[in-house]
Amino acid sequence: MNKETKIPQATTKRLPLYYRFLQNFANDGKKRISSKELSDAMKIDSATIRRDFSYFGALGKKGYGYDVPHLLEFFRETLDQDEATNVALIGVGNLGNAFLKYNFQKNHNTRIVVAFDSKAPYEGTEISGIPVFHPDRLEEMYQEFNAELAILTVSSRSAQMMTDRLVKMDAKGILNFTPVRLTVPDSMKLMNIDLSVELQALIYLIRNSES
Repeated sequence: MNKETKIPQATTKRLPLYYRFLQNFANDGKKRISSKELSDAMKIDSATIRRDFSYFGALGKKGYGYDVPHLLEFFRETLDQDEATNVALIGVGNLGNAFLKYNFQKNHNTRIVVAFDSKAPYEGTEISGIPVFHPDRLEEMYQEFNAELAILTVSSRSAQMMTDRLVKMDAKGILNFTPVRLTVPDSMKLMNIDLSVELQALIYLIRNSES
């Protein structure tokens, strides 16, 4: 892939899905697949898959399809699957608790290693095997546990304040589950997931689909 090639965000979000489904094909003993087979499995049209793959050069051959082991290795390296990523969770409410219980069980290279919540004692406690500290210790413990990025599930009123602290700490990225549109520098990667917006969009599609 040309380092100057800008990969669209929509494509970026599909890369982990390609990796997951390729793992499924490999587990089933498949050595070669067509874009149609991948399309049928993922429910993504073949043209989109071919376009996504084209950003990374010639990953397949016309009339042959895609070599599963090769693609699996390519996406493993592209997604740094062999390099562990430590994640900090900020906000242990209902959603935060769910994250701690799940803790990316299907992603062996990604783990929540530390969490922060305003109700946690200063000296720390443990939830689902994960140490949880008061936010007053964010800077100290974020560094001690070698966290690279943060999942933000705090209240709206404290979202930007916690973000500003993460910026000062040179955190690499934030996965934002709050409805607040956060202000971050260009050097920080930010992804927003607003569950209420996604739900409203789904309701709209349901109510406006053809019967």
